[in-house]
Amino acid sequence: MQKWIMSGLFFAACAFAVILMFTLPGKEQVAEQNNPTMPTVKADPAKAEATVKANCITCHGDQLQGGVGPNLQKEGSEHTAEQIYSIVTKGRGQMPSFNDKLAPEEIANIAMWLSEKK
Repeated sequence: MQKWIMSGLFFAACAFAVILMFTLPGKEQVAEQNNPTMPTVKADPAKAEATVKANCITCHGDQLQGGVGPNLQKEGSEHTAEQIYSIVTKGRGQMPSFNDKLAPEEIANIAMWLSEKK
């Protein structure tokens, strides 16, 4: 009887391992999540400003002066466009990720716009 229980547990563990092998993300997927690649977009300052007003002023203020979130008026002197893209995509600290709220191209446009603010 004990052999049957042990065999059943071994079979269940093997099946679980096989399922995990096919469902867990690979190294490339994890690397992309940790360091998202900023897509190449043509800068559109008007569109970036509109997107910021629709999504960011609640925390960063209507003039990007700060509030709940930090002041972004001189964000370009502290971070590159790629760094800003990563922060907005993944989130950081109290800032939530906008990966599921904005398209990568919209985030890239915002990152380029904010990187010009020095």
